[in-house]
Amino acid sequence: MAVIDIIIINYNSTDQLLQCLDSVRRALGALQAEILVVDNASSDNAEKIRVLFPAVQLIQNQTNMGFARAVNQGIQQGNSPYVMLLNPDTLMSDDFFTKSLEFMDQHPDVSVMGPKILDPDGSVQGSARSFPTPLTAIFGRTSLLTKLFPSNPFSQQNILTINSDSGTIKAVDWVSGACMVVRRKAIDVVGMMDERFFMYFEDADWCKRMWEAGWKVIYNPCISITHHVGISSKKNFFKSSLEFHRSAFNFYKKHKSRLVFFFMFPLLVGGLTLRFLLILMKRLRA
Repeated sequence: MAVIDIIIINYNSTDQLLQCLDSVRRALGALQAEILVVDNASSDNAEKIRVLFPAVQLIQNQTNMGFARAVNQGIQQGNSPYVMLLNPDTLMSDDFFTKSLEFMDQHPDVSVMGPKILDPDGSVQGSARSFPTPLTAIFGRTSLLTKLFPSNPFSQQNILTINSDSGTIKAVDWVSGACMVVRRKAIDVVGMMDERFFMYFEDADWCKRMWEAGWKVIYNPCISITHHVGISSKKNFFKSSLEFHRSAFNFYKKHKSRLVFFFMFPLLVGGLTLRFLLILMKRLRA
């Protein structure tokens, strides 16, 4: 019986996905796993997956259903005690699965574990974070102020990997859906991803619901993967950026009281709109 269901959502990242699958196969070794690729109507010959990796279960959607809905498709297909979400533009370390499963077995109160995620140059990505606030728009992972002054207190409070060492395992608000190991028992309690999030913030929402149900979310820098950020997003920059800001709005709307949301609404809409326009202007000038 498989000990883990590995779910990878693909959208026009098939060449990177093939490399990812090869690294997954090596890292698994003798471990039994069910690998499910949910393809959201890619146009870059996803059929290659069947030829090169016949053991992989490929689900091909006729339209792009979004990340959360595709993840839920994968979850429904498996029944292993653990579920792993993995981006197609990632590469696994050889000991990833042995260390991850050992950690989860030893900590039954943990619902979600996120590893240290590295850029190809070895720098640490901001994959463990606090739940977003209005200041996240200014001091978020990709904001200009964070890039210029990464050690400022606001960015440190938001991006919890900035001052994290390689040996301290700690509870965090949420970890990136680019790679997370999730306990299926927790999914049975909390439910699957909220499909109202087409892409972005579905991972933050899921982790928040885990905490609210009494489960822990853990960042484990003793385990790592490499991630080539945003391969598919870069191919459709406008839609990706639009969905990011739309999902940010939906996250605040979902998790704030009606009264708080009412007073925040002008600031939230204005701030997100300004951020979206600034990003587009920067892109057009590049």
